[in-house]
Amino acid sequence: MEHTKQKNWLGRNWPWLIPVGGCFTVILLFIFGLGAVIFGVTNAVKNSTPYEYAFERAETNLEVKNALGNNIDTQGVLSGNISLNNNGGEVDFMIPIQGSKGEGEIYVLGKKIDGEWVYEKLYVRIKDTGEEINLLDKALEGI
Repeated sequence: MEHTKQKNWLGRNWPWLIPVGGCFTVILLFIFGLGAVIFGVTNAVKNSTPYEYAFERAETNLEVKNALGNNIDTQGVLSGNISLNNNGGEVDFMIPIQGSKGEGEIYVLGKKIDGEWVYEKLYVRIKDTGEEINLLDKALEGI
């Protein structure tokens, strides 16, 4: 009786390895590249003056603290855009936030004129009630 040695899986399927492996590699590179772009853009926006200013105003506002709780933090992915050119620019984005009592969003709309940010709208919308808390009103600010 003659005994033939059977090829292993790689020996039988090697012609499929290159096209499938190549496509899989391209897909992984695309996913990681897209993730790196999203991460980079998110970090750039989080380090911007309008983001830091808006978040600080929300954290220190007494009405926001009463509605959301003391430990306010960002939640989820922010949306919108920011554009800068020399001493000018525009910002229009929403920052999702949460506290120990609830959730909300910070809305920021403004322009950078001669190097200074001027905010047209800056408010927190409480998710449960739909209440809008103006962060531009200095009388309601608490530290």
